[in-house]
Amino acid sequence: MPTFEELVDEGASVPVEGWDFSWFAGRATEDRPEWGYAKLMGERMATASAGLDIQTGGGEVLASIPKAPPLLAATESWPPNAAIARRTLAPLGGTVIEVGDLDDLPFADRTFDLVVSRHPADLRWDEVARVLAPGGAFFSQQVGAGSVREMTDFMMGPQEVSMDRAPSVAIKDARQAGLDVIDLRTARLRMTFSDVGAVVHFLRKVFWIVPDFTVDRYHDKLVAMHRLITEEGRFVAHSTRFLIEARRA
Repeated sequence: MPTFEELVDEGASVPVEGWDFSWFAGRATEDRPEWGYAKLMGERMATASAGLDIQTGGGEVLASIPKAPPLLAATESWPPNAAIARRTLAPLGGTVIEVGDLDDLPFADRTFDLVVSRHPADLRWDEVARVLAPGGAFFSQQVGAGSVREMTDFMMGPQEVSMDRAPSVAIKDARQAGLDVIDLRTARLRMTFSDVGAVVHFLRKVFWIVPDFTVDRYHDKLVAMHRLITEEGRFVAHSTRFLIEARRA
């Protein structure tokens, strides 16, 4: 059985580029929302004439669509992810533009009849509305308030849950941008971590769960986490997700 040091070293050495979570197989699990974002997004892309994926990561989810629209574009703010996305989306004829999450979108008004985004870090609703054509739709799965708070509280101590990511805030922001919200669904989903190496890799990859995480800074907490997992077999947390669809009149 690997030692604490071996597990931590492994988790600290795995590359974090892209949104491929296959490394976690057998080491961590997360239930998925029953609505199936990728399938629903793919169905919408198949009938679109111009589609945009905001904050595409490495393009992995967008690349799963069964049929690309004639115009397909994506944005990504992190250069290593943007490079991966360009390779991933090239077979679909997709264009990837590197742009900050809160910057203006580099597209003309009313360019797209479909804009999508899975787990955006930040979102400019005004820019989404601007680039949508009349009758166009924004379709997005987002991280809700207090997601994985058990992990945050374990590592950092009890934290106040910010409501900035509450679905009610997204509805308000969408309406202020001139969009009509036509669908909203929420889910709370079980997550498990079976070794401390998976915890280390997760906190490096999903860096907003513990914003100042480093192995050295949180060494004692990682020791406590390793002890808990050894005794109980797993660490359990819960993610929160919501699906929102909004349309421009």
